[in-house]
Amino acid sequence: MKNIIFPLLLSSFLIASCNTLNDHSEENISLIENYIKAVEDLDHDSMEAMLDENYLGLGPSYGDSVGKSQAVQNWKHNVDNLYEKIEYIHSKNAAIKITTGDNQGDWVANWSELHITYKAEKAKVIIWANSIYQIENNKIVKSYTFYNEADALNQLGYVFINPNDL
Repeated sequence: MKNIIFPLLLSSFLIASCNTLNDHSEENISLIENYIKAVEDLDHDSMEAMLDENYLGLGPSYGDSVGKSQAVQNWKHNVDNLYEKIEYIHSKNAAIKITTGDNQGDWVANWSELHITYKAEKAKVIIWANSIYQIENNKIVKSYTFYNEADALNQLGYVFINPNDL
């Protein structure tokens, strides 16, 4: 089942949203590869340099959104206090150009298995993650990130209790 998730997500995204490959596919994929390397290196300065001044990050939850300064502040806090190591395993990228609708522009989608090691007790979680980046002028202007937050918390030992069962 896990082996079919990436191809299914990629196929669905490309079929539903992609009209043509964009003219900047290689450089856009390179930007995202560099961004992922900065995440793995816990290098928030390099990450900040790749984000547009008007950057908007959405997800993983429906109501989550951050601008550039909040995104960078969050990463600095997480690097200093939370994350020991982040590894992108089986990472795949696809560049597309959306020519109709609300989100027209150049995009790169990334699918990966993330291995995150936390500083406290070296706890480790493994999650499937999907991030989609909109790129303008060689900067990331928008991103959508999806992963199962409950799964990550469960792997860290959190227990979910239905309040109706109390």
